[in-house]
Amino acid sequence: MKFIKTIHWIFLISIAIPSCIGKGKSDTKSKEPTHNSVGKFVSKIAPNTHLMYQDKKHNYWFVNDSMVYKYDEKILLQFTQEDGLVSNRIIGIQEDQLGNIYFDTPEGVSKFDGKQFETLKISSDNFQKNNWKSEPNDLWFRIGWDKKGPYRFDGKYLYHLEFPKSKMEEELYTKYPEITYNPYSIYSMYKDSKDFLWFGTADLGIYQFDGKKISWMYEEHLGTTPEGGAFGIRSIMEDKEGYFWICNANYKYRILSNSEDKTSQLSSINYTREKGLVNKSAETLYLMSMLVDDKGTLWMVNNDGIWKRNDQELIPFLIKNGKGNISPISIYQDHQGDFWLGTKTDGIYKYDGVDFKKVLFNKKDTSH
Repeated sequence: MKFIKTIHWIFLISIAIPSCIGKGKSDTKSKEPTHNSVGKFVSKIAPNTHLMYQDKKHNYWFVNDSMVYKYDEKILLQFTQEDGLVSNRIIGIQEDQLGNIYFDTPEGVSKFDGKQFETLKISSDNFQKNNWKSEPNDLWFRIGWDKKGPYRFDGKYLYHLEFPKSKMEEELYTKYPEITYNPYSIYSMYKDSKDFLWFGTADLGIYQFDGKKISWMYEEHLGTTPEGGAFGIRSIMEDKEGYFWICNANYKYRILSNSEDKTSQLSSINYTREKGLVNKSAETLYLMSMLVDDKGTLWMVNNDGIWKRNDQELIPFLIKNGKGNISPISIYQDHQGDFWLGTKTDGIYKYDGVDFKKVLFNKKDTSH
């Protein structure tokens, strides 16, 4: 997912990862890395892989529910809290101008400089919660799903910012007085072609920050399923024509210039809504992840499969593993143009130009 460019929002030549694990019983004992870094050598990645990223040095990073993996085309390293991560629950990866890697978690943000992890400091200045601003090298984080706004990192401190009160908040609590979660929780973040930041919430639509003011957009069908469940704004993507796709393929949105509203802290996002893409199954697709590839093609992912845009239709890719269809979570395109797919229970898949095939890793000799 194009996650805030280097935030969602991911070798020098195209590299084929070995397609099978070496014969014989593998050595599962951890060994001290020879490259002066924390982490331990492993031979495979745990099944639930929901996040993928390739850094400037062409290292791959893979994340599941309880650990982080780094693959440098030769060896596979595993990192956990024992290595200095603030939490094993990673919800985002991004990189700064110097090549440091940042891991967003519900407990804080960890910075990896290539050798060790450091936990970023959070500013105690409560004044900053309404001091929305943006500098070119700022990084933005969620730090979990229960906050009423994002965290901005200026290179020294994390500053917690709060969203202005939504026009829908009182109506939501009146309708659901027993609600136990924060409806402002950030489910997704995205940076568009103008460097505007978009924040998809659990129940209160979308907030947009253009570097100067905060705007807001809400349509009930985007975050609420026909059955009445709350899906939230899980994915936002801008296509090559400048349209925005939000959570499903039924509609696309053309964002218009916002008029200045000096009487309110919160402006409305002006937009037009147009018919989107036809889904042959005639069902609404609520999308966990979206991607516009380097050729401008739109890819969409939900728990049932992958869809590729073909003119005005969606072409399905239903991937089977011998036991049935797998459940994709996210899609990513690397620097070489290769597509990677994260799944709920079946590890990582890679696109070979025709289909997505499962990726396995060989155990490397770490004795030297």
